[in-house]
Amino acid sequence: MTILSAFVRALLFWLGIYEGITGWQGWWAASWLGRGRRRALLLPLLAAPMNMPGRRWQRVIGFTLAAPLALGLQLMASSLRNRAADPRARLRPGDHPDRRVSLVRIPMNEGYLPAIFSEPAADARAAVCILHGSGDHKGGYTWWMTDALLAAGLAVLLIDLDGHGENPRTQQYPAILEDVTVSVEWLRARYDHVGVLGLSLGGCIAARAVADGAPVDALVLMEAPPHLAFTKADMRREALALLHVPAMSVFRDTSARQLISAWSSAPIRAAISTWDLIAALDLLGSLPHIHIPLLLLYGSRDAIVKPALAAQVRAAAPSHAAFRLVRGASHLTLFLRRDVQTAIADWFAQQLGTTTLQ
Repeated sequence: MTILSAFVRALLFWLGIYEGITGWQGWWAASWLGRGRRRALLLPLLAAPMNMPGRRWQRVIGFTLAAPLALGLQLMASSLRNRAADPRARLRPGDHPDRRVSLVRIPMNEGYLPAIFSEPAADARAAVCILHGSGDHKGGYTWWMTDALLAAGLAVLLIDLDGHGENPRTQQYPAILEDVTVSVEWLRARYDHVGVLGLSLGGCIAARAVADGAPVDALVLMEAPPHLAFTKADMRREALALLHVPAMSVFRDTSARQLISAWSSAPIRAAISTWDLIAALDLLGSLPHIHIPLLLLYGSRDAIVKPALAAQVRAAAPSHAAFRLVRGASHLTLFLRRDVQTAIADWFAQQLGTTTLQ
């Protein structure tokens, strides 16, 4: 009973610690107390270990075992409390306070390109198309970047690459380059200026399409790999990097359950592997042929596209390109960081000129 008592007190203490951190950082979607008067419960939770019974080793065991269990309870309780606050709703079709969202199917030579199109409430003169990474889809954690671009007065087109999401086509080369060309043509029929943001594989596709002549006015490439070379140990390091504090800002409006449900585990429908596709796209060979404003973003803790590979990209980039190695960012967290999203939106707004009609 002494060990059990120590464990329960330690569990309450850790719940108080985790809840205190969520409030301090503003991660309210990871909070089960919320902002109101219930936060007064923090004091008795944090005071639970006072006069804890048992020997020192019993208390140590109690604190050690209680920490991971309390974290799990924190995430489950906060997901239950915040189940109605789903940021993915901002990508659902219809009129929203700050945007109009619609589902579109852009015709292609074969099949069609499924997309989510978001327009700011005020008329815009510029738009950005976002190309996701391998194994992802158009609605996978893209709502924050969409928010940032809309706030800058830019319309946003999210597409499913060939072989991904709702796209009925198969991933193959060079047909996948048509995803960029038809998206840009569709946007150019509606806007004066068009930018493209490519993430990882999407960045390689965007770079090759622009190098081949796609009429884009500004291009951002995020962690686009010159080639793939990573191990299971690298993947474990990527998973640990998710605990980086700036990336945890996702919990401001998204619970753990919502993050998990947004993850896509659907297999890629491919006639060419992602490894071979990236090799065929030849990022290093494409970069010198890009003459439009270009921003290259990589993470200093990226275990998939390591800094040494990012250095190869920097060396191959044209002299006018801007390169930034974001400190502490990994392959999975670079796209999630609010400061990076805001910087990208501001860069596009500057490069694409006046973004809203007054």
